Amino acid sequence: MRLKILTFAPNMETVVSGIRSTGNLHLGNYYGAIQNFVKMQNEYKCYFFIADLHSLTTHPTPANLHGNVKQVLVEYLAAGIDPEKATIYVQSDVPEVTELYLYLNMNAYMGELERATSFKDKVRANPDNVNAGLLTYPVLMAADIIIHKATKVPVGKDQEQHLEMARTFGNRFNRLYNNDYFPEPFAFSFGESLVKIPGLDGKGKMGKSEGEGNAIFLSDTPEAIRKKVMRAVTDAGPTQDNQAKPQEIQNLFDLMKVVSTPDTLEHFDNLYNTCAIRYGDLKKQLAEDMIIATAPIREKIADIANDAPYLRQVARYGAAKARESAQKTIREVREIIGFRNF
Repeated sequence: MRLKILTFAPNMETVVSGIRSTGNLHLGNYYGAIQNFVKMQNEYKCYFFIADLHSLTTHPTPANLHGNVKQVLVEYLAAGIDPEKATIYVQSDVPEVTELYLYLNMNAYMGELERATSFKDKVRANPDNVNAGLLTYPVLMAADIIIHKATKVPVGKDQEQHLEMARTFGNRFNRLYNNDYFPEPFAFSFGESLVKIPGLDGKGKMGKSEGEGNAIFLSDTPEAIRKKVMRAVTDAGPTQDNQAKPQEIQNLFDLMKVVSTPDTLEHFDNLYNTCAIRYGDLKKQLAEDMIIATAPIREKIADIANDAPYLRQVARYGAAKARESAQKTIREVREIIGFRNF
């Protein structure tokens, strides 16, 4: 099949967001981001990219790098992002991003980069891998956003500081060259509060870095989902009526709130509040509801993953559309900075 030419209305605001290519997407990615991407693509000029350059900070092998990019592309499409409505592209297919990254780095200062919360967290977690890419991660993220002159960026709480830094770098460029060129990008949740999906380890949010058993992936088989959910952390159970739920139990109820019917949630909530709950039954129900919720995406993943010509077409088409926008920005930025051809 041939993709239709993608055109945007001239007054559409620009939305940019990306997901690092570090493996399969999970329920946190879907309910926390992609579900909203699918809605946004009908009303905004959307650029959704696969952040393979960002993934290099953790040194993936060449085989893993390509495989992970393909997996995210497949799952973007299976989850409903439409290449005829939104620009879907691989970050490394748009070299203008790295050129803008270089220009922004010239005016990003060591002190402000070292104070970034995410950098300090990464240094603590991986003291043997404190590379320059981690330090300048917010600069590359800023380049991703302002290369398309985006004004709306769907981000979670953990990325808000990076978005603030993107505004700082754009505004600093404008002041340095006395040119009101880059607009300010702001966090955007498409009219709904961002959904935080907890993991199965009883601690924080769902994520790949917390271990595979913490996350339910969109491509997981029903058997894998059941196995992971049944291993989810619980406690000994309530000892008095209406007692507050500890975090690991609240996490399971929060997951049920997303994938189960309100009646199901109310049923298990009543059992908990009357000390009659059996966690095994709760987990079995939660697993089955997750299987039902992910079934349509899981089926599409298998079909799309086997369609190499379609994936190639989507990636090349998206790269061409993204570069059309990025090349215009770089031409204008080079002129503003003062680069001239002889």
